[in-house]
Amino acid sequence: MRKILAFLLILSLSLPFPGLRALASDTGEETAEEQIPAAEDALQEAAEEKSAEDSLGITAPSAILMEASTGTVVLEKNPHEKLPPASVTKIMTLLLIFDALSQGKIRLEDSVTTSAYAASMGGSQVFLEEGETQSVDTMIKCIAVASANDASVAMAEHIAGTESLFVDMMNERAKELGMNDTHFVNCCGLDTDGHLTSAYDIALMSRELITKYPQIHTYSTIWMENITHTTKRGTEEFGLTNTNKLIRQYPYATGLKTGSTSKAKYCVSATAEKDGIELIAVIMAAPDPAGRFADATALLNYGYAKCSLYQDLEEQPLVTVPVRGGVQEEVAGEYDGTFSYLSTTGEDLTSIEKKWYAVEELTAPVEKGQEIGKLTYTLDGKEIGNIPILAADTVEKAGYGHYLVRALQYLLL
Repeated sequence: MRKILAFLLILSLSLPFPGLRALASDTGEETAEEQIPAAEDALQEAAEEKSAEDSLGITAPSAILMEASTGTVVLEKNPHEKLPPASVTKIMTLLLIFDALSQGKIRLEDSVTTSAYAASMGGSQVFLEEGETQSVDTMIKCIAVASANDASVAMAEHIAGTESLFVDMMNERAKELGMNDTHFVNCCGLDTDGHLTSAYDIALMSRELITKYPQIHTYSTIWMENITHTTKRGTEEFGLTNTNKLIRQYPYATGLKTGSTSKAKYCVSATAEKDGIELIAVIMAAPDPAGRFADATALLNYGYAKCSLYQDLEEQPLVTVPVRGGVQEEVAGEYDGTFSYLSTTGEDLTSIEKKWYAVEELTAPVEKGQEIGKLTYTLDGKEIGNIPILAADTVEKAGYGHYLVRALQYLLL
């Protein structure tokens, strides 16, 4: 009998243990069989990207194409390689300037005084002199159009007090945006040890600038314009000419920023808009100036041939949910943003369907911003995204006094 029990014990240990298997499956881990198709899809996608990259003939060692409204990466080549960005750095400088404008810390008509340090900047400049004043509006033009290092430092000092403190702000903003390949050392992009970023990170900050502050395009599309220097020598005109030749060469170009130094070679973050689709093409370390624009043009043309965009701009119906035990009997919902979907495979986007879901009832208290439902979008039976529906107001829990008042009101009806 003892031998039989031992044999059964050994046999039971050699068999799968169902409780352990269920626990593993509950963790959400994929089985080997489930992983194989996903791996095959990833390999296929990588092969298609490599084929597209080869056919486009991108000469730069690092590049990326991103759609602005969704942040979808359409094509990439070594997107996370850390490289010096030259004056493309000024995208972050401009972003912080527009942040300060939106927060009311500065105004376009404010006067900015040029320090001796700002006036000493080499490289591309508009030859501001120590003590010279220009408006914030003019300084933005000098940075966005002529890539002026002196104007960049003058604005950095105007906002933060010193360039060093402004650079701290740049790095903090980069961290917020998930720019994990980036470390800024100055605000203008002059070659300095440790001043590095990547094509992907440039696309991220470009996207933030153009989607949050589309007014940047009123500056980045200027081809030529004069500013006025007023100094001890008197008044004189100075001509700005856009360093981004795509503004004249590419019909859909809207900006954004070029850069070149001996270490960075030739870089550009090129933005364009066609048929409601806004694309960002970033080129880093191209061997020559013509090459960066040719590479950017190739990426943009590829994107417009490949991409179609669905944007739900319709006014959505009101969603309300009953509230049990609250000072209000229901709470209205508000939609957390608008929905966009980018297709690169030629899908019929007119067949996208929408469905609304909401909880049947809430129990007080209800916090403002609490998720109470969602609007989902499906294409060919597959969910492609959703928008949360949030409580528009706080609903506090009703007390004894509230119920007494409500009962009296009911009796008086």
